[in-house]
Amino acid sequence: MPIPDYQTLMLPFLRFLSDGREKTLRQTIEAMADEFHLTLEERRELLPSGRQPILDNRVGWARTYLKKAVLLESPRRGVFQITARGKEVLQQNPDRIDTSFLRRFSEFEEFRRPNKAEEAKVGKPDTFEERTPEEVIEEAYQQARQDLAAELLATVKGQSPAFFERVVVDLLVAMGYGGTRRDAGQAIGKSGDGGIDGIIKEDRLGLDVVYVQAKRWEGVVGSPEVHKFAGALAGKHAQKGVFITTSHFSATAHQFVSQIGSKIILIDGDALAQLMIDYGVGVTPIARYEIKRLDLDYFSEE
Repeated sequence: MPIPDYQTLMLPFLRFLSDGREKTLRQTIEAMADEFHLTLEERRELLPSGRQPILDNRVGWARTYLKKAVLLESPRRGVFQITARGKEVLQQNPDRIDTSFLRRFSEFEEFRRPNKAEEAKVGKPDTFEERTPEEVIEEAYQQARQDLAAELLATVKGQSPAFFERVVVDLLVAMGYGGTRRDAGQAIGKSGDGGIDGIIKEDRLGLDVVYVQAKRWEGVVGSPEVHKFAGALAGKHAQKGVFITTSHFSATAHQFVSQIGSKIILIDGDALAQLMIDYGVGVTPIARYEIKRLDLDYFSEE
């Protein structure tokens, strides 16, 4: 039979977890293949990019959406299990679980909420027919990126403080800071000097340095913490600093850094996830698409 789409997979996926035991993604993929009686060829059929099996991709997206609706959770890295809410949903005996069904949960609605400011700026057609193929592809790309960023940030928050420091090192090196990774790794997490967590080279030659504060945070980071970091920079006669957190900065924190002489860049959790995607940290490409247009100059005989 045809490979089921990711929404069709949601209900049998959740039923597979109904025993309450922890399952891996690979176990679930195999279970879904058996559930839908897929042939060996269908199990191995690849996306057009040739980088990943179609079934693996669709099961992965079903997992992401169910997790965002809090129907399943990841108690530890690499595994997941059904939640109390997921069990309640199964007790309702639904005929189907899809994105329309998941919209009843506020967590999923928040996850899927579009960028209203961006829509107001560029405008968005109401129907699929009003959009060009390029607009459809762009919207799908932005949605996939948004989904990935949310999952990436949640995964980072679930790691240890030491692993978070490694993420910061890998990102700064990927962005061109820190010299070698060894240099950066020795700098971050070794300072312990007031509000400073590390010192990293601004360039490979080390002509200037950037002071770093890197904190996993649950609540909003307010101006007192940023004040402390700025004070530590002043004590070092430093002019450049980067404050990175998995949370968000308050409006007063942003206002403060805009008014001081030192250059302090605030990177919150959302910006951190976007930078990790841009610089390939903690993510791997599965497909690339190139859109081409007719080259009229080529066909000109003049």
